[in-house]
Amino acid sequence: MNDRATTTRVIYLGGLGRSGTTLLERLLGELPGVVALGEVTHLWERGVISEELCGCGVAFPSCAFWAQVGERAFGGWTRLLAERVLTLRRRVDRTRRIAWIEHPDLAEYVQAYRLLYAAADARVVIDSSKHASLACCLLASGVDVRIVHVVRDPRAVAHSWGRTVRRPENGRPMTRWDPARTAIHWTAQNTALELLAGRGGRVTRVRYEDLVAAPGATLTALTRRLGLAEPELPFIEGRTAWLGPSHTASGNPMRFHVGRVELRRDDSWVSGLPERDRRVVNALTWPLRARYGYWGAAA
Repeated sequence: MNDRATTTRVIYLGGLGRSGTTLLERLLGELPGVVALGEVTHLWERGVISEELCGCGVAFPSCAFWAQVGERAFGGWTRLLAERVLTLRRRVDRTRRIAWIEHPDLAEYVQAYRLLYAAADARVVIDSSKHASLACCLLASGVDVRIVHVVRDPRAVAHSWGRTVRRPENGRPMTRWDPARTAIHWTAQNTALELLAGRGGRVTRVRYEDLVAAPGATLTALTRRLGLAEPELPFIEGRTAWLGPSHTASGNPMRFHVGRVELRRDDSWVSGLPERDRRVVNALTWPLRARYGYWGAAA
C-alpha cells in the first residue's frame, strides 16, 4: 500500500442490520458531491474475492468505478490484498476491543480504508459498514469521520431478521436470527455506538421511523448536523424518492433499486411478531428501547 493519505470526509452509518441504513445511504448518495460506497467492511470478501455484484448490477471486477478506485488506491485489486485486510480485521476490528482499540496493526488496517476513501475521488463518501468497531478504528486513527447512528424499533428489527430474504447476488437466503439473538445484538451494537461519543466521535442519531415519515425534513436536519452544505432535495417529493444508479459494494437488496421508491414505514411486526417473541425482545432491549422512544405498540 502507498502512503497517500485522505482528506476526504467520511460519513459512517452505524447500527444493526435491518435498521434502515441502506435506505439512508441511498438518499444521502443523491446529494451533490457525495458518493455512497456501501458496506466497505464486506468489500474485501464479497467484492474482491467472491466477485459479487456492485450496486450498478455489474460484477465487482468489471465495474469501471471500482476498477478505477482499486487502481488509484492499491495499483489494482488482488486477492492477496483482500486477504491481508481480512486478517487485520480479525485482529483489530472487534466490538469487544472498543474500550481499548489500540493494536500494533491498527495503522496498517485503517490505511487500507484511508486509501480507498481517497480513491473514490469525492468530497464526501458514505461507508455503511454499520459496525461500531470499525468506526472506532477510524476515529482512533484520526480519519475525518462523522458517525450517523441509525436506530429502529427492536421489535421491527427482530421481525425482519426472522424473515427469509434471498440475496440478489446469488439467490441464497440472507442470514436469519431468532428474536433473542437479534435483541442481544441490537443492544450490544447500539450500546457500542453510544460509547463512540466518549471516544471523541461526532455522533448524530437518526430513527428509521422519522426518516420514512418525513424524509425531506430528516435529511435536511441531518446534513446540517454533519456540516454539509445546505442541500437541495429535488429527488424527494413528500414521501416519494427517485434514486439513480449507485456503486455500493455490499448491502441489502435495496442497493440495486433505480427509480421511484415510496417511503413507507414497515410495521408488519405488529401483527407478524408472535407475542412470546415480543416479550423476549422487550425484556432484552428495554433500557435503550425507552431511550430511543420505542414505548408502545408502534412508536
